[in-house]
Amino acid sequence: MYINVLGAGLAGCEAAWQAAQRGISVRLFEMKPNKMTPAHKSTDLCELVCSNSLKAARVESAAGLLKEEMRRIGSLLIECADRCRVPAGGALAVDRELFSGLVTEKIRSHPLIEVIEEEVTDFPKDSVTVAATGPLTSDALAEKIAEKCGGSLHFFDAAAPIVTKESICMEKAFAASRYDKGNDSAYINCPMNKEEYEAFHEALVHGERAPRHDVDVQNPKVYEGCMPVEILAQRGKDTLRFGPMKPVGLRDPKTGHRPWAVVQLRNENAEGTLYNLVGFQTNLKFPEQKRIFGMIPALRNAEFVRYGVMHRNTFLDAPRVLCSDYSMKEEPSLFFAGQMTGVEGYMESASSGMMAGINAVLRLHGQDTVTLPDVTMIGALARYIADGSVKDFQPMGANLGILPPLFDPPRDKKLKAAAYAERSLKELEKLLPLGTV
Repeated sequence: MYINVLGAGLAGCEAAWQAAQRGISVRLFEMKPNKMTPAHKSTDLCELVCSNSLKAARVESAAGLLKEEMRRIGSLLIECADRCRVPAGGALAVDRELFSGLVTEKIRSHPLIEVIEEEVTDFPKDSVTVAATGPLTSDALAEKIAEKCGGSLHFFDAAAPIVTKESICMEKAFAASRYDKGNDSAYINCPMNKEEYEAFHEALVHGERAPRHDVDVQNPKVYEGCMPVEILAQRGKDTLRFGPMKPVGLRDPKTGHRPWAVVQLRNENAEGTLYNLVGFQTNLKFPEQKRIFGMIPALRNAEFVRYGVMHRNTFLDAPRVLCSDYSMKEEPSLFFAGQMTGVEGYMESASSGMMAGINAVLRLHGQDTVTLPDVTMIGALARYIADGSVKDFQPMGANLGILPPLFDPPRDKKLKAAAYAERSLKELEKLLPLGTV
């Protein structure tokens, strides 16, 4: 008895691990290193292509609650993330190379997981399968998915640039977390006055973008959370000041005042030698990125170790084709997991892989599959992507708004979030261990 898992990204590795931990052999297919995409740089499994942040760590938040639920179920990725953590204020951020390396070691050393390094161009028919090939699915398999699912939707995802710490002019920057929360070394803030900001905004709006043949560059269909900064800038002069460049919660110690605008840089690795430009996903040409981002006073001599890139992302019209256990309505032995299902975010993708892997085992044994209660974040996300009442389906990340309302909610926002978390974890504990047969 075995199951197939297609793709060794976050969702695929989590699915494979969950199945193997329940005593089922897994054939994990991964086309790297024989075939790489433009966005992939490492030959390791579970590569973090965009940010190194896994979002908020505190359990009294949507992202933190999701991670705590996964932690209690026995997530491989949360275990590895906790071991590879780097300072990031209130967020759980990881050294991406250490993280991918540790996941790779765990997966390859598991006695029930066989990693098969080859491209899959069609769905295996020999056993239960979890398809977790992600937003960068190869063209051949993407065509098969479109045929099977009656078409698919596309949007375009973008990654932010990374600079070296030593090249940041600290005379023009200061280290601090918003409202003095968390470790001050987690963020470096690059302030701008009004004149500097307006010149930067003007250059950004008119910056030359990299050509794309598969998207309308002037009006790409991009998930809001990954909107290129130059597209945001086009929406108005102050859009960035109320978005990725908002100065709230920060005070420049050199002036004693809140800056007009701020570019935040977040710690990227354990050594603290690399920082990424928070919220600065972009499709600008590389020379334009160096020129325009060099207008930020603290980054005038910045050394870019990675420029921002924009790449294709694909997701299904999930409410029409998937059940809340992540299986296909028309083909129960085929599960999907990851961003392709319409969950948005690293840990959201991993949580879908977790549930798809558990349910693949249950299906293999002829048992009923599991969907967690909607009061849990994992369960709410699963039910959202399978909600047939959703007409214009778009990706969804963890947020408290998808949870059922509290019976008697506190007025204080923090207390309210804590009450959501307490309710979720209490219900989850009743179901553990999950997916045993």
